[in-house]
Amino acid sequence: MENTLKVTNVLSDPTRFYIYQYITKRHQDVTVQEIADEFSIHPNVARLHLSKLEDVRMLYSETKKTGKGGRPSRLYRLSDEVIQFSFPFRNYQLLSSILLRSLESLGAEGSKALYETGKTFGKEMMEQEIARYTNNTAALSNGDKLRLLQNASLMTGQLPALEWNDDETSLYFEIYNCPFKEVAMEHKDKVCTMHQSFFTGMFEALFKDVQLIEKQNIISGCDQCAYKTQVQ
Repeated sequence: MENTLKVTNVLSDPTRFYIYQYITKRHQDVTVQEIADEFSIHPNVARLHLSKLEDVRMLYSETKKTGKGGRPSRLYRLSDEVIQFSFPFRNYQLLSSILLRSLESLGAEGSKALYETGKTFGKEMMEQEIARYTNNTAALSNGDKLRLLQNASLMTGQLPALEWNDDETSLYFEIYNCPFKEVAMEHKDKVCTMHQSFFTGMFEALFKDVQLIEKQNIISGCDQCAYKTQVQ
């Protein structure tokens, strides 16, 4: 409870909250000067906001040399620690672990059900997002589809980055936050495959033929999960 109060107090400042949001979307380290410039505040004020976020373990910082001489710069990035609020207390992470272990006890049939359900949920979520945008999917441009995928991924906490290749036959899809990371650390194969099925369902709501190819994986130690998605 004490830590919860500290975190809510830190985030109650609007500028500090927007600074944290900005860093979540940057996908890379930031400096005090970058934050000062972005929010039109004095570097000392920016440093104070960043330090407050670091005090409650929402950010992590380290000093690195820039290679340009002079003093090393302090770089800030998102912390790997998980902060959850629940009033009254709930433990859905424990529930996830129990359900996954139950499915694992069913063998191949349990795994199949998990992947199919993940794909169904991804497709249904994407269809709901499309319905808010248009009632004519055929009229969507590739730019529209990219924006819809971006919005839907953000709603589920993925922190995505998407980009078409030159001839718009493949999408490069990266996520910088895995919302299932803690459970995936215990059940990597099952959770990661289910998550990929979820993504496949999302893409199949927009494209006729989808092939998702994993390039990088957060659980394997990479900074992001990365996929090349071939579509038609």
